[in-house]
Amino acid sequence: MCGLFGALSFDQKAINPELAERMSARVARRGPDDRGEFFDGPVMLGHRRLSIIDLSPAGHQPMQDFSRRFAIVFNGTIYNYPELREQLIDKGYRFNSHSDTEVIVNAYACWGEACVERLHGMFAFAIWDSEQKNLFLARDRMGIKPLYYALAPNGFYFASNPQALLATGLFATDIDPVGLHHQLSLHAVIPAPRTLLKSIRKCRPAFSMRVTTDSNVVEQRYWTLRAHRPAQPMTADEWNQAIHDSLMQAVKKRLTIADVPVGVLLSGGLDSSLLVALLAESGQHDIRTFSIGFEDQPEERGNEFEFSDPVAQRYQTDHEKFLVPNDEVLTRLPEAVAAMAEPMFGQDAVAFFLLSEQVSKSVKVVQSGQGADEVFAGYFWYAEMWAAQEEPVLERFAKRYVDRDHVEFCDTVAEPYRGEDHTSELIEENLNTTQADSFLDAVLRFDVTTLIVDDPVKRVDNMTMAWGLEARVPFLDHELVELAASCPPELKLKHDGKGLLKEIARGRIPDAVIDRPKGYFPMPALKYVRGDFYQFMADTLNSRQSRERGLFNRAYIDRLLDQPEQHFTRLNGSKLWHSALLEFWLQQHVDSL
Repeated sequence: MCGLFGALSFDQKAINPELAERMSARVARRGPDDRGEFFDGPVMLGHRRLSIIDLSPAGHQPMQDFSRRFAIVFNGTIYNYPELREQLIDKGYRFNSHSDTEVIVNAYACWGEACVERLHGMFAFAIWDSEQKNLFLARDRMGIKPLYYALAPNGFYFASNPQALLATGLFATDIDPVGLHHQLSLHAVIPAPRTLLKSIRKCRPAFSMRVTTDSNVVEQRYWTLRAHRPAQPMTADEWNQAIHDSLMQAVKKRLTIADVPVGVLLSGGLDSSLLVALLAESGQHDIRTFSIGFEDQPEERGNEFEFSDPVAQRYQTDHEKFLVPNDEVLTRLPEAVAAMAEPMFGQDAVAFFLLSEQVSKSVKVVQSGQGADEVFAGYFWYAEMWAAQEEPVLERFAKRYVDRDHVEFCDTVAEPYRGEDHTSELIEENLNTTQADSFLDAVLRFDVTTLIVDDPVKRVDNMTMAWGLEARVPFLDHELVELAASCPPELKLKHDGKGLLKEIARGRIPDAVIDRPKGYFPMPALKYVRGDFYQFMADTLNSRQSRERGLFNRAYIDRLLDQPEQHFTRLNGSKLWHSALLEFWLQQHVDSL
């Protein structure tokens, strides 16, 4: 788990080392343990290392293979690297380390671009071929690891975050109207390859890219999720057993493939509690668990310790709890926004930021429950969509999910940013697919492969890596996801959602955790739009920078400020917070350049 960056010149000139210095500084927090750069003619590869596998100097990056033809920078973890390593040794490949990085570069030497199909894990990497003079880049199937890139007249640049690309000074910061439409319609999700900025793009999940010195860029998909029933029908009990076994394997892989201790972020919900139970079932002892809570508001408790504590007690985990006062939440909010590669509306990003700070003092790796709700249909809107069978596809999805219809989007932003209904086009493209047997299969497939990549997956990556902490997400193991995608939707929707997981969890975790209403990270200080929180948003949106930027329709913003607790999205997000967060992110990441 690390930060990477690099560039390939199109004019045969060497990359200026000063650019490497600037880019390295912007990914430094992702890798506090080591730093390295590699220069070879027109290419530069850079790396900031978080040491997880092979802690010795042999794991240093950038790394070259034994022949020294190939050089690699890599961010992530390959869970099947020991098996691949043995296969490559049998084929005559030699190793200087015990790292998964060296396995990838030798796998590329052996199998070429098809090597990505053999990798099981989360990854973003770039490999330079010094003979063919080209760069090969790839991103994992589920988009767990980020990979941004930008094209300048004189070269191709890539990094783990957009800030490293902007630090070169080569790229404009004009807002992409399509990205903006998605940002304000899909809870801050801007699906790859777009971002909020016209000049910055991101590699799509399950895609690879080949870049040559003559400026040719070729993308290729190497994996597709298919949501089709299996040829041999299965009973509900058989599905439960199959999901249990697959999840158990995913949890065990993410525990054993590390040379440092692995903890669990225990929220008090079903998903993280089940991870703890399965770790114990696999024979793991002395499990380290971590929970965070916040100061109460009169309307709502700020923690879920009443649910996480019994799980920790049942399995005798080494449990740590952190309680954060509300004034600290607001004080630390700018730091959390500074850690965001792209603007994130989920208020629990701040919670993950503060939790990760504390957890990183004890461990370098944690398992987290992200993805379970999307893979196993845990949210309330899935059942509502399932029931609305008479409605057209777009309406069936959008009226229960989209933050702003196109008419309201046009009212939200200033005239130059109004245009086509890009979000509806995206939704229809993904739901009218031959890769799913039913409407809900298509919805879950769209969610898992596209929407959650940029929330919550990106949120967890950004907030943990801000503190040099690696987060592993077993529910997004691609083999588990493939299995779940083939499962009948009605089994997932049972028991008010996540029926399969609830049945697997019964007897393994307390009934109170299983049967409780669906919970969301309690953040009272940022949930109720009043007091200092309201003042922060008002000051941001009324600032000189905001007015001069001219992104928003001022009449719309004034309406939000006049009735701050009256304007919410279909999924109960504050439209005022969405607007303020977007503006504040731009002030921190664009205006400061």
